[in-house]
Amino acid sequence: MIAIEDTLVSEDLLERKFVCDLNKCKGECCIAGDVGAPLDADELPVLTKIYNKVKPYMSSRGIKEVEKHGLYILDGGDEYSTPLVQGKECAYVYFENEIAFCAIEKAYKEGKIDFKKPISCHLYPVRITKHKGYEAVNYDKWDICNPACKNGKKLGVPVYVFLQESLTRKYGEGWYKQLTLVAAELEGLED
Repeated sequence: MIAIEDTLVSEDLLERKFVCDLNKCKGECCIAGDVGAPLDADELPVLTKIYNKVKPYMSSRGIKEVEKHGLYILDGGDEYSTPLVQGKECAYVYFENEIAFCAIEKAYKEGKIDFKKPISCHLYPVRITKHKGYEAVNYDKWDICNPACKNGKKLGVPVYVFLQESLTRKYGEGWYKQLTLVAAELEGLED
């Protein structure tokens, strides 16, 4: 583990290779699993604010789910997540050419909103676990991402490089720069 500010970062972010390959995985991370995308508390009012601008991009099934259960759900304790459609895809998913995409991100790309998507989605395959006084930043290995791992190896792109935008969004430019310095130092030790 690498200590940077108030985080402990798994070395897997530096060592493992990863680049999404939607043509192979079909966006399965937005479909598989038994809960929706984890949401930070500060994202809840954002979903309320942007929903009417995101709604036109959502599937009718997703809209029905949100109208029935709300924009987000409480998973137990104090953990919030996006609702799922009949226990499957995220309510904010739409399909194009049999590939799952995020309706929130589509609204963002089209300039309708200024929120890209929930940070947990933007960071995937990294998952953050909050502890007292620090956050653990870990790589989440999931078989559905095997095409992304193969693609990352082929292209030689480490997880932290693939996630530069989202890691910077979450922790800031200074934090990301520290991570790249550690990566360069570790790479230098291997040479």
